[in-house]
Amino acid sequence: MRPRSGSKPGQPVRRPILDYHPRPVARTAAAFRPPEEVAAQEDAQPEPEEEINMQDEAQQGNAGKTKKPRRSLKEWLKSRTKKQWAIIIVVAVVVLGGIGTGTYLLFFHKKPVPVAVVVKKQVRVAPKPTTVPSSLTGLQVDPAINQRPVTAVMIENSDDARPQSALDQAGVVFEAVAEGGITRFEALFQDTQPGYIGPVRSVRPYYIQWGMGFDAAIAHVGGSPEALQDMKDWKAKDLDQFAYGGYYQRIGSRVAPHNVYTSMSQLNEIEGKNSYGAANFTALPRKKDAPVKAPNAASVDVNISSADFNSHYDYVAATNNYKRSEAGVPHMVVDQNGTQTQLQPKVVVVLTMAQGLEADDHHTSYGTIGTGHAYIFQDGTVTEGTWKKSSSQENFTFTDGSGKAIALNAGQTWVAIVGDTSDVTYK
Repeated sequence: MRPRSGSKPGQPVRRPILDYHPRPVARTAAAFRPPEEVAAQEDAQPEPEEEINMQDEAQQGNAGKTKKPRRSLKEWLKSRTKKQWAIIIVVAVVVLGGIGTGTYLLFFHKKPVPVAVVVKKQVRVAPKPTTVPSSLTGLQVDPAINQRPVTAVMIENSDDARPQSALDQAGVVFEAVAEGGITRFEALFQDTQPGYIGPVRSVRPYYIQWGMGFDAAIAHVGGSPEALQDMKDWKAKDLDQFAYGGYYQRIGSRVAPHNVYTSMSQLNEIEGKNSYGAANFTALPRKKDAPVKAPNAASVDVNISSADFNSHYDYVAATNNYKRSEAGVPHMVVDQNGTQTQLQPKVVVVLTMAQGLEADDHHTSYGTIGTGHAYIFQDGTVTEGTWKKSSSQENFTFTDGSGKAIALNAGQTWVAIVGDTSDVTYK
């Protein structure tokens, strides 16, 4: 064919577009198929989900991965084993039981009514005391101490005997004139066990009577003829150095007769040999300290014989004690190591007694059986009353103006004997 005019060589020839009218197709009715044939054809065709899965498997075939088909709950339950079904049933029972219990408690169970709880208050029982008052001093001690003997020791007070040893450890001290205006002490021990006591000197009848009031065994170096006879007649507990020399020692730092010393352990050994057991006596009544705010007896003077033996006491409020002086200087005691301490009794008692001489007209005597005036200095004040001693074996009693017993502070009691009330002054 020849190209149309106006077209260039090599270009396609444009043909005119002609209207196309397709020939109508005659529709024919679909052939009738029975229901069985339709159902069989549908079963043969894959479900949409299975078709998609098959397409996915085809796409992932090169990667070697496959995706598990999803199963319905019904299929999952059918695939469970008996063991798994048992677990499912137990869990279901527990869950349903819990729901049921909760529902019951929430809607039907009555809440318990609070019951008042009575709490009993615990009563603390105080522990039983492990100590008891000392029979001799009233101080708190182990009960076994009251089972010891009371031991009285005669201690010298001449100038050559000063300072003495162990007077500060005595529970009770009696002070009186022995002879020629020279005083002597009878120191009673039970609470303490000093190992250095002295110097030990001779005894007199009134010291024996005072010691017997405490059922005391009496340590001494001889005595006046009357005293030695009284010791036998009164059946006193005798620890005479003349009979038990091995239990006393003479020290080299002092000259005789001012150098005899002993110890509680040695004297206790003598008491054991003689079966002198626990002392049996009426203890002096004791009380607790009750210092006054305004002391009226803070300074006490006792004129017992002469300037070298007269004593003075200064009340110390801080300790509720009385510092003792003698011959115008502090009365000191010394221990075995040489350490000196001033005497500080807790209570000072001054008794008035008739004074005389023994039958030999040489040794002093006192009318110790009977009654007399008493001054009790304690707590910074003074109580005046009466003393009484009914026999050698009976102890002293002290009563006030109304006849009531005067109780003493617990601690060392110092008892001085004078001839008249004028021998005592205080302020």
